[in-house]
Amino acid sequence: MTEAEQAIGTPDAGKAEEGAGTSAAGADEAVAGRGKRRVGVLLTVAALAYVIDLVSKLAVVAKLEHHAPVEVIGTWLQFEVIRNRGAAFGFGEAMTIVFTVIAVGVIVVIARLARKLHSLPWAVALGLLLGGAFGNLTDRIFRAPGDFQGAVVDFIAPSHFAVFNLADSAIVCGGFLIVILSFRGLDPDGTVHKD
Repeated sequence: MTEAEQAIGTPDAGKAEEGAGTSAAGADEAVAGRGKRRVGVLLTVAALAYVIDLVSKLAVVAKLEHHAPVEVIGTWLQFEVIRNRGAAFGFGEAMTIVFTVIAVGVIVVIARLARKLHSLPWAVALGLLLGGAFGNLTDRIFRAPGDFQGAVVDFIAPSHFAVFNLADSAIVCGGFLIVILSFRGLDPDGTVHKD
């Protein structure tokens, strides 16, 4: 190539450079359109849900276990410590290890989704799920009899309903929010799809 050609540049080279700049700008616009990643929100919500659940369980075990139920709203809502080896709301007590594996699986799936998480509502929903899953998993690992078969501490006892804990509540709220977001067409990456 001559010096003149180098100074002017070939038309094809100019188009290639322009195309590269356009595609880079398009990628930047796509990312900007989705907003920033929301992993921090997910982790903050998960940590809050986990700590609140853990503190509440430590308090009720220390103060209420082996005592008569405490009436919060008459007999409509009481605090009563129950050791639950099953899933949320007392389901499947003979399948403790299965629910432990499911909880670990949920945590892994959330960790994978976090890499492309740009939606604030999804970050809150997944944070609730993550915090709740860790809360009950902590019981299964560290409470008797241990070895991933420990009994979960439940203590919120509404009248004519199963006894549950705050981790169960976080899981249910997170799941409910995910259903709403899915029906509205909002994806975890911040994009909206219409069927």
